[in-house]
Formats: sequence, structure tokens, C-alpha cells
Amino acid sequence: MKYVIDIHEAVARNPTYRMAEPVNFQLMEGEQLAIVGDNGAGKSMLIDIITGAHPILDDGKGSYLRYDFSPRESKMAYDNIKYITFQDAYDGTEGYYYYQIRYNHTEWDDSQQLFLLSSGELRRYQLKKALEGNPRVLILDNPFIGLDVDARRYLAETLKELTSTTDLQLIIVLSKTDDMPDVITHVIEVKEKRVGEKMLKSEWVCPAIPLQVLAQEKEQAILALPYDDAATSCIEPGTQQVVDFRKVTIQYGERVILNALDWTVMNGERWALTGPNGSGKSTLLSLVCADNPQAYANDIVLFGRQRGTGESIWDIKHHIGYVSPEMHRAFLRDYPAIEVVASGLHDAVGLYKRPRPDQMAICEFWMDIFGVKQYRDVSMLKLSSGEQRLVLLARAFVKDPSLIILDEPLHGLDLMNRRLVKDVIETFCQRKNKTLIMVTHYQEEFPKCIEKTKKLNKT
Repeated sequence: MKYVIDIHEAVARNPTYRMAEPVNFQLMEGEQLAIVGDNGAGKSMLIDIITGAHPILDDGKGSYLRYDFSPRESKMAYDNIKYITFQDAYDGTEGYYYYQIRYNHTEWDDSQQLFLLSSGELRRYQLKKALEGNPRVLILDNPFIGLDVDARRYLAETLKELTSTTDLQLIIVLSKTDDMPDVITHVIEVKEKRVGEKMLKSEWVCPAIPLQVLAQEKEQAILALPYDDAATSCIEPGTQQVVDFRKVTIQYGERVILNALDWTVMNGERWALTGPNGSGKSTLLSLVCADNPQAYANDIVLFGRQRGTGESIWDIKHHIGYVSPEMHRAFLRDYPAIEVVASGLHDAVGLYKRPRPDQMAICEFWMDIFGVKQYRDVSMLKLSSGEQRLVLLARAFVKDPSLIILDEPLHGLDLMNRRLVKDVIETFCQRKNKTLIMVTHYQEEFPKCIEKTKKLNKT
């Protein structure tokens, strides 16, 4: 059996972007490989070496990176390896990240503008465009997150069919390791920036996760947090409207996203927002977060105030903590992690107002809760995707919001961190009058405090 990718004793040329030991790696013909590991373990570093994005050091001791893409005519990695991270889909213009457009996942219209795609739909579009280039090796970074059940099944079946009928080989990077598709034949675990031995999928065992990860003292610290507004904390749950939508309709051109939607959320309620990709979940959340200008053409009340009666978007955002895949893309910049968390105090992308010492202390508190305090002064661009998501979760909680909106909050997190985040959500919602709206396509990701469900259907 011949190799397709062969790496021997490789060390990245950049000294600030190296694994803990030289990398040895082989992808042999016919193998379909999964690379697994905890957040920050070094999976992305390994991929950057495999693709040549981080050239290796020529130390004169026999280290090498070599490819054999035969019988392809081109020998270039650029032509034969396609890598989809699902993070660079938008153009970085965060002002547009909330808009939506819809299309069926089996029908593609390349004439459409792409700045309006939902997160899950955009993943399918990227995959389609990558396959058009007929790559020899396709690398997918967490391809199933953000996809509904049918789309995940469709993707898994598509990958299995492609690999059985063509010479395409897969390298799939997985943080959610219980999501491993049947097409995988071999597994490599990356741990503490060390590349483990390749093993058969049948030999690999998914790690067991404890029932609770959040330490008891941290749980008690969350429960003991003071309320910013003592009067609000005294109001009985279920007695005040947080969100009230009355026959809300959102339309882009001929496409109706939300059609005469009625929905009321009372203080202290915990909602699951569900529905397939393209059903309008992110559009709905953009209305709640005061990010969608079509709110002014609809009958919407937020926190007791009618939209369009003189309130500012900052009056609304003051009550809300929010995280989403689109927000994640907006923060892929060279900001220290602590500044990203602190920006949540003023609902900004970037830190334009220096926090007071007491505010900085609460930023560090939430970074500690989510296990990322050690990255306080590290640039977001130097953190793994999972570590970035934990920083953004700390940002969402930092101002102790009365409404916490979590759109796919567990994207890119390993199993241990997924359990940690669920523990934090469940603990936070034990506090009085904390209202939750959460979106995920994995039923098991909903915390046990969820009590109501709003399901959207694709129009």
C-alpha cells in the first residue's frame, strides 16, 4: 500500500507554532482518517503541517513532508488537498452576520449572493464548492456541527458514497468525538500537542465524561453573584414579558423566512428553539437582539417596550448575553482574550471603553468559570476554535444578563468542555429571573433546565 501523505520528524519552521515533539504522520491509500483530541490539543497545528500552511524546518536530519497524488496529473498540494474550516465563510463584515437567505441542500443556485446564508446552509455550500475541484484529499474540520439531523445524515451518506466510488480520501477533524461517521477507517489522537499512533477505528474508544465537570466551589460562586438590579430580582418569574412577537413576518425578496409568527417569552422561562437549517432560527434571534432592521415593520415588544418607540438597540442589548457561530466569525481578530470578554460589557466588537478594576475582575471570574483564564492576554487568533468559543461564552455571561441567548454554543467544543458549558448554563439558570433561549441541532446538548420548546418549520 502506498502513501498519499508522508511526514517524518517534521518541525514547523515558525518557532511560535510548533508541536511538543516532531510530527510523524502517514495517510495511506484507501484510508479515511479521523483526527481527534481535546480543545487546544494541537489538531489544527497538525493540519497546517499536513497542508503545508506551516512549512517544516529543514534541519538536515532527514525530516520531510512528501505527497504522492498519482495518478493525478498535478503534483501540487494546492490542487489535490482541499481544507474546509467552516470559519472563513463570511467576509469578516460583522455588520452583515445576522442576515439570512435560504435554499434547499440538494438545489444550488450559484447566482445567489452568499452573504445571507445561515451557518448550516453555508457549510453545505462550501462542501459542494470544494468537491467541484475534484480533490484527492478532503480535510473537514468539524463538518457536522451546525447541521440538523437530516443534513448530518445526508452528509455522512454523501461522504461514504464519494469515497466508495472515487479515489477521494478524507481527513476529518473532530472535537465532538461521539459524532464519528461510519466512513472513517482509522483514528489518530492528538494530545498535549503530540501526535499519537494511528489505530483502526474499531480499536479506538470514545472517552467517558463525568456527569458534572463544573467544580462545586465555582457552582456556588455563580449562585452567589449579586444582582445588578435588586428590584428585578424580586419580581416573580413568569409575570413580565421578555419577548412578545405578534404575527411577525420577515421576507427577503420573494422568500418568506418567518410567516405570521406569534411567540411570547416570560421572565424566568427556559426555551429551546429548534427547527431544520433554513427555518429562520437565526433570523428570529436577530430580531430579539435588535440586529434586524425589519423589526421596525413588525409588532414586536422586547423587555416591555414596543420596537420603534424611541428605544435604542443598546437599551435592548443591555439585558442580553449572546453567542453564535456568526458572532464567532466577527471576533476572529488579533484581540487579547480578556478584551474580547470585556467587550461584552458594552456589546461591542472590540474594546472602546477601558473597564474599571471591578469590571475587569468579573471578566476574569467568567474566564475562570469557563476554564480559559490562563489565556487572558493571548490573542484570539492564537487560540484553538474551541478555546475561542469558551472566551465568547465568558463574554456572553460577563454582564450577568437577564436574557441569555445561546445559538449553537457548543460548536467546536470537546466532550469535556461541552459538559462544562452545560453545567454553567444549568447553574446560571438556577438564579432568579434568568431567561434562556438556546438553539442546537443536538437534542442531548440542551441543558436539563429547558422547559419549553419553540419549533420553526422551513417555509
